[in-house]
Amino acid sequence: MAVTTDAPASAYDMGHAVETEALATFAVLVDNEPGVLHRVVGLFAARGYNIESLTVAETDQDAHTSRITIVTRGTPQVLAQIEAQLQKMVSTKHVQDVTKDPNGVVRELALVKVRGAGADRVEALRISDIFRAKVVDTTIESFIFEITGASDKIDKFIGLMRDLGLVEVSRTGVLSIERGVQSL
Repeated sequence: MAVTTDAPASAYDMGHAVETEALATFAVLVDNEPGVLHRVVGLFAARGYNIESLTVAETDQDAHTSRITIVTRGTPQVLAQIEAQLQKMVSTKHVQDVTKDPNGVVRELALVKVRGAGADRVEALRISDIFRAKVVDTTIESFIFEITGASDKIDKFIGLMRDLGLVEVSRTGVLSIERGVQSL
């Protein structure tokens, strides 16, 4: 009698597809009233979702509306759930997943302080020119650069400055807007 080594798959051994996480940027137009930001952040905290970047400011004083830009990470299912939950909030006027929008423009601003003298100082200026960073302040021992662009561009700039004497970084968080005449 022959013994087979291939056992039939168990009904309990159902393969689960591993979904990869991705970054998503949501632009949320809300009523500018006390507690709105708290409720948005609370929505993320209650479900254990992380906010990678959060930017908020009033955008229309007459209409009392603010724009919140949130960068988060999750599986497609989690990101869809986040978008749906943001839509359900009473103060929400509109939610847009900017990462899915081909007309979406996403940028960030950073101020980067670098200590440097001699060859390192010259190299920092050369790199800043390549990245189109502006010198907004300078002393004999340091520079402060202003750089705008996609987050990965800023990350690369900071990485290069780290070896040249990076002192401090201040970032705005991600901002987004849609190309064309449409508005959020």
